[in-house]
Amino acid sequence: MRAILTVQNFASDFVVSVWTPLFVGIFIAIVAYALWPRNKAMFDAAARLPLQED
Repeated sequence: MRAILTVQNFASDFVVSVWTPLFVGIFIAIVAYALWPRNKAMFDAAARLPLQED
């Protein structure tokens, strides 16, 4: 039997081959940004904001 290329197969293959690695890369970049030592002071200051009185 010959495989028939359908829109669903094409879309599924496109998502698996392009979008999944792209979103994994974006997720890794966000985690790396959040855990980067240079950003620690900024995140600590932002964490204390709700506890500060005006």
